[in-house]
Amino acid sequence: MHLPETADIVIAGGGVIGASTAYHLAKGGAKNVVLLEREPLFGTESTGKCAGGVRAHFDTEINCRMSALSLPAFERFEEETGYSADYRKIGYLFVLNKEQDVAAFQRQMDMHLALGLRTEWLTGDEIRRRLPMMNFEDALGGLFGPDDGLADNGAVVQGYVSAASRLGVRCLTGVEVTGVETAGGRVQAVLTSAGRIPTPLVVNAAGAWAGEIGRMAGLEVPVQPVKRQLFTTTPTPEIPADFTFVIEFGTGLYFHREGPGLLSGMSRADQPPSFDQTVDEEWELTHLETAAFRLPLMEQKGIARRWAGLYEVTPDHHAIIGPVEELKGFYMNAGFSGHGFMHSPAAGRLAAEEILKGRTESLDISCLRKERFRTGKTLDEYNVF
Repeated sequence: MHLPETADIVIAGGGVIGASTAYHLAKGGAKNVVLLEREPLFGTESTGKCAGGVRAHFDTEINCRMSALSLPAFERFEEETGYSADYRKIGYLFVLNKEQDVAAFQRQMDMHLALGLRTEWLTGDEIRRRLPMMNFEDALGGLFGPDDGLADNGAVVQGYVSAASRLGVRCLTGVEVTGVETAGGRVQAVLTSAGRIPTPLVVNAAGAWAGEIGRMAGLEVPVQPVKRQLFTTTPTPEIPADFTFVIEFGTGLYFHREGPGLLSGMSRADQPPSFDQTVDEEWELTHLETAAFRLPLMEQKGIARRWAGLYEVTPDHHAIIGPVEELKGFYMNAGFSGHGFMHSPAAGRLAAEEILKGRTESLDISCLRKERFRTGKTLDEYNVF
């Protein structure tokens, strides 16, 4: 592996956030940019294992605005990169069966409408009519986002990497970051399994491993890896092709069409932080029982594929984007807490703006600085599953 003698910018992590950052930096005129991924292929860790959902509806204005920047980018992705993102607007439906959740989502809806997001409120009866194959007798209401849906995570990563490469970015796989060399309060170099790269700027886009990269630089980065597991079913011809992305908010159970079958996940509230990505068979049984209760035809289906991946979770479930005060030349773009794929176009664009121009122009993201955890100005995202 031949590394460049120096780099102006080194990006640690070749998932969708790192790839988007590389592309937007090069598009903005950056030269001598290096994107490093330790795995043999780009986007095979958290990005490659995610559900592929994209949505605009969150509890905080900053997350909604990140989505508002990102969703149109998925629509024009092929024009921009040459790869289709296969963006399908099947909609997201949050089904609510607790009064406190109804109140919270109705409050959010006022903000969504003020921001110009297309949003619909459904009554329990309307949900039951819309989803006759599902058991939602206890549904009190729900929030539907008609512009939400699915995109192809693999195609998006490959599109960004290919476009970045055409613009001159060195995109390297099989190269693991092993250290960050500092002196005088500044980044001096990135150490890798293939050698040393002198650089004045490193972008930490390492996802669930962002905390590890931070520690290499002597920084405490509040990002923890948390396992989430999913499965796909054998064919479900009974489910229409335009079946919406359904989330039972109370349990974190969700479904959407995936190929000839369904994809389902369910968050485990007490999942401890770790890098473990083995499928928990006991939790899978709980997941299957809950899924069969909500969608009875699941009892007739088998599991076609099962896997686990990692969320990159911050204490307030918001990303950390921006330079850090303690170390000049260290830029954060991680901690998206399950929203990384859907926010990747905005994340890369905003990081590139700030790095190249000293400020963001598309959206004020000062509230996403790492320093919020020190000053107590944290955010709070309700729509977590």
